[in-house]
Amino acid sequence: MPDAQRMLPGRRAALALAGAVVAVALGGCGASTNSSGSIMIAGNEPPQIRRGAVLFRERCSGCHTFDAAGAQGSKPLGQISGGERTNGPNFSVRREEREDVLYAIRNGGFSGAIMPANIVVG
Repeated sequence: MPDAQRMLPGRRAALALAGAVVAVALGGCGASTNSSGSIMIAGNEPPQIRRGAVLFRERCSGCHTFDAAGAQGSKPLGQISGGERTNGPNFSVRREEREDVLYAIRNGGFSGAIMPANIVVG
């Protein structure tokens, strides 16, 4: 079975959340990381899952890794801890609650020092 079809429920939820955040933020107005950076979503997923993956890759992949979205963040492959302040969490291995994700997006993370606030809206 392809990796996209075996996507963990947490990954589906995170991508769905990203899609929902786009819809809310814009008022209705987008596995292992493969070498091509392709989005790895099963064809039978709702369109908002793919839109969430596209949005994540466009707005978040500079710092955060999320395999299903084809996003390799700034942390070097294989590095588990430490690193630069701009190395965002790897969401392929770290789960977050919906409200925590929305808070981080609105406020620029939890420290407010690195992640741009309202990054979803630009």
